[in-house]
Amino acid sequence: MSSEKIPIPLPEALAARDESAGRILVADDQSDVLEALRMLLRQHGYQVTTANSPAAILRVLATGAFDAVLMDLNYTRDTTSGAEGLTLLAQVHAVDENLPVVVMTAWGTVELAVEAMHKGVGDFVLKPWDNAKLLEILRTQVEQGRARRDAQKLESQSDILQSEILEARKIQEGLLPREIPRLPGFEISGMWQPASIVGGDYYDIFELGESAVALCIGDVVGKGMPAALLMSNLQAAIRGVATETLQPRELCAKVNRGIRGNLAPEKFISLFYAVLDARARKLTYANAGHNAPFLVRSDGTLLRLDQGGPVIGVFGDGAYNQGKASLESGDRLVLFTDGVTEAANRDDEEFGEERLIRLLMENRGLGAPELQKKILGAVAEFCGGNFRDDVTLVVVSGD
Repeated sequence: MSSEKIPIPLPEALAARDESAGRILVADDQSDVLEALRMLLRQHGYQVTTANSPAAILRVLATGAFDAVLMDLNYTRDTTSGAEGLTLLAQVHAVDENLPVVVMTAWGTVELAVEAMHKGVGDFVLKPWDNAKLLEILRTQVEQGRARRDAQKLESQSDILQSEILEARKIQEGLLPREIPRLPGFEISGMWQPASIVGGDYYDIFELGESAVALCIGDVVGKGMPAALLMSNLQAAIRGVATETLQPRELCAKVNRGIRGNLAPEKFISLFYAVLDARARKLTYANAGHNAPFLVRSDGTLLRLDQGGPVIGVFGDGAYNQGKASLESGDRLVLFTDGVTEAANRDDEEFGEERLIRLLMENRGLGAPELQKKILGAVAEFCGGNFRDDVTLVVVSGD
């Protein structure tokens, strides 16, 4: 290559230091150019590694990460066309596509630098260079390169998080009843639909002896992953203490004492827990601050199951009452979360309990699965399918 006048670096005492400036690979086939650039950049806080050939550049890149490459386009094989440099550029980007590259060129090869920029070069510097201009270009390229790498890391982390959330959805679905127990004289159906990938609603139906089942429905305040974690905690707590002999009021008190220490001050859980005895056709329940289920008799009489006490997680010594109700042939019991009644239309009008009651009265002759589908379909039509909260239903029909 033709000889150029080499700018003299500033004395070290006059150079502004930046210890975190970055790690730069400087490549040129002239030793005096390499030394001048090494001195300049080191005085300004850069860590500098030099290379004097395309092969050396690739070897050095393989040894570690750099914040930018400052390289000439012309080497010993061809001193004018820049073909070797353009080939090298492609090889550099193959190693790290986000690595900023600044090329150096003389006035006679400006067109070559423009072509290089079309191939992904961040900027170019004319020889002989201006120290201040070169430092400004490098600073900008290093910042942009770091920003690209940070964005790539965030995107990668986002992909990982999305994958973990999908896995959490599978785990949460696994906590729901895979098969609803069959109970002579009754038909039971349940469904769970989170507003996002995971949710804070909960329901469970499990056997308690030969002729009884537990019916549970709950709602953790909040949405998403935090609510889902609390939901799994609730499920484990209930399954851990429920027995044939434990009364619903006692279960709520035990769960409240056990789970309260795991809740943040602003968090709480509403819970309805009941035991349905098929032989006696009797429902014994405790309602811990949950939406009171509806029991619709075959003759159209409506009962609200509201006996119980406070929500779970607020009062450490919370005491609970319990209620009882018969469940005869033709009766329909509907447990629900507030995602059903608070589903809103375009005018922000909620579906509400009155619509739900009217729907139950008009369709009380349907079996449990059909009534459940009817309710969900009516709510979905009302809100245009735009559920803003988790929706959970448990329907029991007496045969």
